[in-house]
Amino acid sequence: MEDNKTKIIEIIDELRPFLMYEGGNIEFVDYKDDIVYIKMLGACSNCQMLDLTLKDGIESTLKEEIPTIKEVINVG
Repeated sequence: MEDNKTKIIEIIDELRPFLMYEGGNIEFVDYKDDIVYIKMLGACSNCQMLDLTLKDGIESTLKEEIPTIKEVINVG
């Protein structure tokens, strides 16, 4: 599980520049029971495209790299 957590953080760090380009950011909060908890920050926290970014961007990228992930949840 620690290996997955490290990999998740690495992937989030790779995605961060794309979010920052749009004025947003992302923070890793936790990983438990195969669910990733993140917090969307800046412009991303109240963007109309938040669900699309979260599910089609972040979640799909994480699931592609770590198939055991069930879901990504924004706690922000």
